[in-house]
This record gives sequence, C-alpha cells and structure tokens, in this order.
Amino acid sequence: MWNRSGLVVGCWLGLLATGTTAADWSRFRGPEGNSVVRGVKLPTAWAEDSNVAWKVKIPGRGWSQPVVAGDKIFVTTAVAENEEPPRRFDRGLPKGARKSTQDVYQWKVICLSARTGKVLWDDTPYEGKPAQSKHRGNTYASETPVADRERVFVYFGVKGMVCYDHFGNRQWEKKLGGFPTQAGWGTASSPVIYGDSVLIQCDNQGESFLVALDKKTGDELWRVNRDERTNWSTPYLWKNKVRTELVVAGGTKMRSYDPATGKLLWEMAGSGRTSVSPVGNREMLFVDSVNWFQGSPGRFAAIRPGASGDISLQDEKTTTNKFVAWSMMFRSYRNSSPLLYNDCLYLLEQSAGIVRCFDAKTGKLHYQKRLPQSKGFAASPWVNDDKIFLLDDSGSTVVLEAGPRYSMIRSNRLNDGIVWSSPAVAGDQLLIRGMKHLYCIRK
Repeated sequence: MWNRSGLVVGCWLGLLATGTTAADWSRFRGPEGNSVVRGVKLPTAWAEDSNVAWKVKIPGRGWSQPVVAGDKIFVTTAVAENEEPPRRFDRGLPKGARKSTQDVYQWKVICLSARTGKVLWDDTPYEGKPAQSKHRGNTYASETPVADRERVFVYFGVKGMVCYDHFGNRQWEKKLGGFPTQAGWGTASSPVIYGDSVLIQCDNQGESFLVALDKKTGDELWRVNRDERTNWSTPYLWKNKVRTELVVAGGTKMRSYDPATGKLLWEMAGSGRTSVSPVGNREMLFVDSVNWFQGSPGRFAAIRPGASGDISLQDEKTTTNKFVAWSMMFRSYRNSSPLLYNDCLYLLEQSAGIVRCFDAKTGKLHYQKRLPQSKGFAASPWVNDDKIFLLDDSGSTVVLEAGPRYSMIRSNRLNDGIVWSSPAVAGDQLLIRGMKHLYCIRK
C-alpha cells in the first residue's frame, strides 16, 4: 500500500488549486445521474496517439465507472492471477458459462491524480475466494463507487461497502451479505447518495432489499424488502416538479420510494430483469424493463410526476393511462442506460449497434440507425456541447449532432480490448476505462 503520510500536503494543495465543484463526476452517470456534461467543452476527436493526456494501467478487471471528486479519481478493480478475459455479448446474451470461484481475488480501491494519472494511494479491503460466482462477461468490481466532498463509498456486491476519506483512510465497513444471482451471473448495481445517507439496491435470488446507510457511521437508517429477483440497475434520484423520488428499476415492478424514509410512492408492473437505470427531467421519467430472454418483449415507459399506488398498464396492448404518458414494447436487449437531452431520448441496443432517437414527449421515433462500425453497446452514452457520444464495446466512439435528425460528425477509437465501463469527466478531461487501462482524453 502507498504511504499516505507524505501525500497529505500535496493532496490538500491540489484541492486548493482546483476545488471541488457541483460538477464533480461523483457517481454513476455523473452529478445528476444522467450523463449530461455541463460547463466544459470536451474533445470530440481522439486516438491512441492523439489527445491522450495520460494512460494508466489498472490491474485486474472491473466494469465500474471511475468517479471524480476535486482533483482525485477513484476506481475499483478485482485482481486474480488466472482470471480469464471477459467475453463480448452475442445477440443480447453473454457468451460462455459462469465463472467458477476457485481463484483468490484482491478487491482494490485506487486513487489517482486527475491531472497526471499518478497513483496517490490504493487499498485492498477484501481478499480471498468469492462466495458467489459471476459470469465470464461480468467482473467482481462492476459497481461504481459514489463520492461526496469528504468521503468515497465503495460497494462490492459480493462483499459489502467500505467508506474512505479522500486520503485513503477507512472510516467504516458494512457487510450486506453475499447472495446468489440469476444463473450465477453476479452483481452490478451501484450506490447513490441522498442527503446524509447512502442508498443501495440489492436485488438477487435470495433476499432482495433496498437499504439506506448513514454516511458518517454506516449505521442502517431504513430498509425495505423488495419482491424482486436479480436486477443490475442503479437507482435514480428523480427531481421532478412535484418532489424528489428514488426510482428503482425491477423486473417484477418498477418502483418509486421516498428517499428519506423508504416509503413506497408508486409501482408499475415490469416485464423482465434489467440492468438499465432510469432517467428523467422535471416533466417526465423514463424507465426500461428489459426482458433478458431474446424474443420476449420488454416495456419502455414515460411516467408523469405525482403518481401514487399501482399505475400498471393492463396488458401489452395498453400503452397509456393517467400517469403513463406513453410506452412501447421492445424485443431487443439494452444494457446501456437511456440518454435524455433537449426533448430527445436516445436508446442503444446491446448486440446490434443500433441507436434510436425518440421524441421524449410523445414517443415518436425520429430515427433508427445501425452503426456499421459499432459492435454493440454496454457503456451509457453522454452529451456535451450539443454532441452525443456513443461508446461501443470495441472502444469506438461515434459522435453525433444532438437533435431529431441523424448526423454523424466522426468516429474515434481506442485499442484496449472490450470497453463496457461508462465514461467519467474530470474538468475538461474525458475518462474512458478499457479492459486494461484508464485513459484521460484532453485537448
């Protein structure tokens, strides 16, 4: 482990120089959980030898997104000596059987300088053989951490949560239990912060629940049981014109809770297991219940604020009711979360390399385009400076003009194996995590 005592002065000087801002990419999909990058202009062109400010090898495997607080980047990984490389998805289903649990793993947290990529500290909170299996396409570090101005909260689904200060000192640990998952495929849901609590969705094959932990102590504030089996979605804090809701996707039902108490606000019947996180604005919420089995339809729905009770649609042919503004059934599989920007809604297919753009208010399809250079999408798209960025699992990023008409600007490529981690932003720098390296893209 790195010696932290000599780093304290340098870290504080870095904080004074750059400051922490509301735009810190401190959780999955950024400060608002929607992958909208505001206040800076990111590069639109890069390659292995162009606009790469630095590139750092990250040991082991992890599909977790890096998070940023001030001048620090936090990233998690799971390291095993003989782990097989992950495999791509094929027609929406991951190739290969689940991975056995005979390897000894080290679960690591790494803190890097956002300016230079230098490792400031690292820690190994857990080591040993995993109690639960995972799929070869998954990792044991697929959950994205979440950070505030003082702490970073790291959740490993098969182990538990560890809280650190920004200098790498452990503050507390909470074991939430390791539960079996569907077909032994593993975990991926990431925590979010609300006020003084950290919220975690733990859907599995044994005992599904939603729990709130005190940020300072790790003490349990509330817990609600969920009638769900395995899901991989990350909860979304929906700040609408009526209230703030914690929306938690599920296969049995899509549900909304009061984030302060865990009280159920409304629910809507789902149609399959999902790894897709909701997204919304003041006027509408968009939820995706993706059926894991190809050929079986999954429902995508737009929901108005102020709902209560059961707002389920009667059947597949019914598309609207008092609180469901519009909905549609898809037979394709989606792994990346939708992007909402300027009344346009963008959806990406996992295996076919297809992007769809809808009118967010009505559900009308603006365009559907198969991108021949794209293998498929797992990372979530992002938007900056009226440009849409689509990162596919081969490391190619297609840049589109935002809006209802399809207009491709360019395509960029990094050569780092499979890329399933969603990107992060540190000031005017774009962070892309490949299978082996973390890239910092900057003009």
